[in-house]
Amino acid sequence: MSKPDYSGTYHLVEMENMDAYLAALDINIALRKIVCLLKPTKEITHDPATGAMKIRTLTTFKNFNMDFTIGKEFTEDLGPVDGRTCQTTVSWEGDKLVCVQRGEKEGRGWTHWLEGNKLHLEMRVQGIVAKQVFKKVE
Repeated sequence: MSKPDYSGTYHLVEMENMDAYLAALDINIALRKIVCLLKPTKEITHDPATGAMKIRTLTTFKNFNMDFTIGKEFTEDLGPVDGRTCQTTVSWEGDKLVCVQRGEKEGRGWTHWLEGNKLHLEMRVQGIVAKQVFKKVE
């Protein structure tokens, strides 16, 4: 069975528990307040045949780029987020993309999945879960 193609541009429409998630990452309160006001856009380029994926998260404050191949571990530079690096693997679990980030913080990672024209993102660290929902630009 083929995997879904995540390619597209998505705008944030919902966000939940982001401040607690950022606090668990030791982000200072001033930066947390700024991040919680941002409305990021995600630009995803995905080649289902090779597993190559690029996720660009764009905001008026900072941008974050993530390039990887599904199923292959890589060193991720989280400098724009929290100044850390970690060993990251993104894998398929059914039609969901599940990321495990091994480093200083326990239980860190995220899950992406599609429901119709919505891209869901669940971010986890140390038992704290934040959620974002993005709508695809048609």
